[in-house]
Amino acid sequence: MTASRPDAPSRAASVRRVRPALAGLAALAMVATLAACGAGREPNQTPEQSAAAAAPSTPDTTAMSPQPGAGDWRLLFDGRTTTGWRGYRRQDVPDGWQVVDGALTRVGGGGDLITVDQFANFELELDWMVQPGGNSGVMYRVTEEGENSYFTGPEMQVLDDARHADGRSRLTAAGAAYGLYPSPEGVVKPAGEWNHARLVVNGNHVEHWLNGQKVVEYELGSPDWRQRVANSKFVEWPGYGRAARGHIALQDHGDRVAFRDIRVRELP
Repeated sequence: MTASRPDAPSRAASVRRVRPALAGLAALAMVATLAACGAGREPNQTPEQSAAAAAPSTPDTTAMSPQPGAGDWRLLFDGRTTTGWRGYRRQDVPDGWQVVDGALTRVGGGGDLITVDQFANFELELDWMVQPGGNSGVMYRVTEEGENSYFTGPEMQVLDDARHADGRSRLTAAGAAYGLYPSPEGVVKPAGEWNHARLVVNGNHVEHWLNGQKVVEYELGSPDWRQRVANSKFVEWPGYGRAARGHIALQDHGDRVAFRDIRVRELP
């Protein structure tokens, strides 16, 4: 049996009852949409500002760009022991080098510390901190032919620029290729604060980075390099900067200095 259809007035009344309900639902939907758009937006922030804040930032790859064909990073210091290190021209670790609060620290005399392994082309990263007036250095391609590690290994200077006399010259200030290539002012952090250093040695090309900024760049064996060496104290040591492979050295310059997060990756 077919149901009878409502007459026209009844249908009109039904439509009038439905319209307010639909209007209410539309209003609720609009409120929800506005709330969603405003979520996460700071007070008084425009939609354009909110969108800009939400957009992913583009990383700065210029400061720490990877080297092509680089191998995996590996730790040179585990934060607990002196494994992988020994004294210069000796097989043990001097008592003056100890692990203090997770950092490889020069606490007394004993001479320079060098890696057991040797490296040719590599990228090195570490943090360093010196005491007020402190002096140290990181040397590379060090051989043990001379009395001191700096007889063969070029040095990236570690220094409290503000208090040590070497800070008066940019040639011997923090980050410099000691005595040869100057570093700029205003990059090193004060004594008692950690500085992040990066050293890239690839063939004859060398870069010194300090706190995310490239401070020195040079070519080993270039005419400019040879001229600078000839005008420096290093002219006395014929093996200086000539080794194609060697140890990484942390200098004992008589002051307290700490190193942490030491890692390296070899380059092809």
